[in-house]
Amino acid sequence: MDQTVISFDWARMLLGEAPPSFLWEILFRTVVIYIYTFGLIRWIGGRSISQLSLVEFLLVIALGSAVGDSLFYPDVPLLHAMLVITVIVLINKGLDFLILRSDSAQTAIDGKPNWLVENGRLNIEQSSDRGMGKSEVMALLRLEGVRNLGEVENAFLEANGDLSVFLADPPRPGMPIVPPQEIRPLPQIDVHTSGAARIEGLCCFECGTLRAGDETECHHCGHDVWTPALVAPSVRV
Repeated sequence: MDQTVISFDWARMLLGEAPPSFLWEILFRTVVIYIYTFGLIRWIGGRSISQLSLVEFLLVIALGSAVGDSLFYPDVPLLHAMLVITVIVLINKGLDFLILRSDSAQTAIDGKPNWLVENGRLNIEQSSDRGMGKSEVMALLRLEGVRNLGEVENAFLEANGDLSVFLADPPRPGMPIVPPQEIRPLPQIDVHTSGAARIEGLCCFECGTLRAGDETECHHCGHDVWTPALVAPSVRV
C-alpha cells in the first residue's frame, strides 16, 4: 500500500527519500556523464542549434533523456547510461556516414529544400509541404529585409530550416509585404465587378502572381481576388 503523501513535507520536497549523502553521488554522476558526453559530442562534431539537421536534433533529444535520467536516479547505473549514450552517438555517426556516401540517403534522412518563391510569386503547394502558411513565409522574407515579393527571384527553405533568398535585378512589380497584412490589410479587387476588369498592374492576392491581360482568375493558383502590384523603393546597398 502506498504511503500517504504529506503536503509541504520539506524533507521529501528537497531531498526525497534518499539520504543527504546522495547529493554527493549526484554531483559525481553529473561530472562523469558530462565529461563523457562532451567527449563524444566533440568526436561527432557539434554545430549551433540554428544549424542542426533533423538527425542532429533527434540526437540532442535522445541524449537529453539518456543523460538526464542518469544524473539523479539512483537506480540508473552509470555504465548502463554510458552504454545508451554510446549507442545513440554511434547510430548518429552511422547516419552521417550514409549521408556522405549516398545522395538518396541524404535526401531520405535530411529531406530536401522547398521552393517557396519563384519569380516573385509564392509557391503555396511547396510551403504547405513544410506546414507553412502564407503569413509565415512572408514573415521569413521580412526577416531577410524583403519588402515586396517582386524583389525576390527565388527563395528556398533549406532542409535545415534556413531560408535562402536570391534577389531579382532589377526588382519587378509585386505584392507588398511591408507592413504585414495583419497590420495594414492590402486592398482586395474583384475584377468581376463593373469597370474593375480594366485595372492594370494587379497581382494575385493569394500568391502574388502578376495578372496577365484581362484574366479574371490567377493562372497559377486559381484565385480571383487581386491587389495592386507595386515596386519597392530602392534602398538596398
